[in-house]
Amino acid sequence: MDTADEVRIDAPHRELLDQILDKWSLAVLNELCERPCRFNELRRAIPQVTQKSLTATLRRLERNGVIEREVLSTRPVAVRYRITPLGKTLREPIDVLLAWTSQHMPAIERAREDFDEREDARL
Repeated sequence: MDTADEVRIDAPHRELLDQILDKWSLAVLNELCERPCRFNELRRAIPQVTQKSLTATLRRLERNGVIEREVLSTRPVAVRYRITPLGKTLREPIDVLLAWTSQHMPAIERAREDFDEREDARL
């Protein structure tokens, strides 16, 4: 690869990738790519996430411009989250990563088992 074409993974890139590819962000983005959701709809769709973690995840994604928060004029006031056009551009690369994990999971599981056996033998 030509040096001019190389993508460098420096601190800002790592920070952004950490924020949009963590386990809860992927789950939230997956849900919001399907449809806008209220907070409690997301909680039901991702039952393992705590309220605190979901709140932090939504704020991080909103700060990075991949989702937007809309306050609904209802009683009581409600909030709905939706994917932004920028966020929609993540769908394809995320799908590619998920397809890669599905395709290679058997080999990864074998590698993990082999590693664990070697580590156990060392002990």
